[in-house]
Amino acid sequence: MPKFLIQATYTPEGTKGLLDEGASGRRSAVDQVVTGLGGTVEAMYFAFGQDDIVIIVDFPDPISMAAVSLTVKASGVLHTRATPLLTLDEIDEAARRQVPFRAPGR
Repeated sequence: MPKFLIQATYTPEGTKGLLDEGASGRRSAVDQVVTGLGGTVEAMYFAFGQDDIVIIVDFPDPISMAAVSLTVKASGVLHTRATPLLTLDEIDEAARRQVPFRAPGR
């Protein structure tokens, strides 16, 4: 199952909602969204600095991640980044594939 790292920053409106609802309320909402699309939440942490929240999720396919991303961004209360995460075996497989590439000027 594809794994993704989600990093998000709350807008002022989103932060007000977090203060009203609490962290456990947000965890419940995240679980509901992810499991509703057949995924699982591996880890969820709140942070401070550039990101307010960091989540690692598994989804059945990248389309599910894209659907969540679009829906969350449309809400206007979070700015998010989703990064696909690859296993060591997947990188080993990628390294074995032949890629017909010529660098510019060579």
